[in-house]
Amino acid sequence: MDKTTFINAFKRRTKTFAGRIVLFYDKLPKDSSTQVMGKQLIRSATSTAANYRAACIARSDREFYAKLSITVEEADETLFWLELFEETKKAPLQELKPLMDEALEILKVLGSARKNSKNKN
Repeated sequence: MDKTTFINAFKRRTKTFAGRIVLFYDKLPKDSSTQVMGKQLIRSATSTAANYRAACIARSDREFYAKLSITVEEADETLFWLELFEETKKAPLQELKPLMDEALEILKVLGSARKNSKNKN
């Protein structure tokens, strides 16, 4: 897979993941703690996707690295909120597990991309 193909596929992957998080949130109970955690989860997941897109159109290597760093932070925060849902038993594990697996995979890809970007500069 060439670089452009990978970038476009990963843009779709992060956007699809953000959409899955929104749909997950919509099925959650409506108690106050779940709603607070869910809104934070949506913010971090959608921010991961949006900031990855922004990184892809960066005007310089430094800007790319900075935007990629934000995506790593947001992806890690997404994983945090999913873990908190698991620990508090606010959502079924069978729904959380695939989301957690995908969040971790996205985090690994972004972390690797950031590391490679830093090594290149």
